[in-house]
Amino acid sequence: MTHQSIPPITEDDIANYLANTPDFFERHADVLGTVQLTSPHGKRAVSLQERQAEMLREKIKGLELKAAEMIRHGQENTTIADKLQRWTRELLLTRLASDLPAVAARGIADQFLVPQVAIKVWGVAPEFAAEPYAQGASEDVMAFASSLTLPYCGTNPGLEAAQWLGDPAAAASLALIPLRAGIAPQAFGLLVLASADALRFSADMGTDFLERIGELTSAALSRLRPVVPAATA
Repeated sequence: MTHQSIPPITEDDIANYLANTPDFFERHADVLGTVQLTSPHGKRAVSLQERQAEMLREKIKGLELKAAEMIRHGQENTTIADKLQRWTRELLLTRLASDLPAVAARGIADQFLVPQVAIKVWGVAPEFAAEPYAQGASEDVMAFASSLTLPYCGTNPGLEAAQWLGDPAAAASLALIPLRAGIAPQAFGLLVLASADALRFSADMGTDFLERIGELTSAALSRLRPVVPAATA
């Protein structure tokens, strides 16, 4: 007659038993007082209750740090939203369409602390064709702007659009934001943001906020475009 060997009890078996038998320590209360664990603080021996209290304090501290981080992010988002509202308000209060590019660029520079901002538009109505912002964009730049589905962020490899800035040599990083009429595939302008900080507009940064800036700028500057006659029946 052969005897089957009994598999040894593992730590997982003990852990599962204790987890599924919550009244164990009620029936063996003396065990709680005799179990000694090593504290992560000073490597001294502590009781099981004290170790549990330490773990709870550490968990609470971690939750407090997460809550503080969430509050900080919320405050930052509120600040950005306030700045965006002030900038948008300035655009809405601009009576002359010809002033809009300057108002938009100045507002971005002032509200969001962008050192250099430039805007070029093309295909404008005849009355705006002589404005500086409606001149100087080559066919290559126009094609490049239309090819952008998202804002370009990264270093300045000597792009032509950087030459629109007041000090191109100080543009270590760029954000190039295409301007479009709604969902049109062709861009009618390009918004250029630049900083001397090479990390300000990094290639791995999120572009959601820049996209919103582009949408609002596009909507405002659409007043510079020719009026399309309504179709007649």
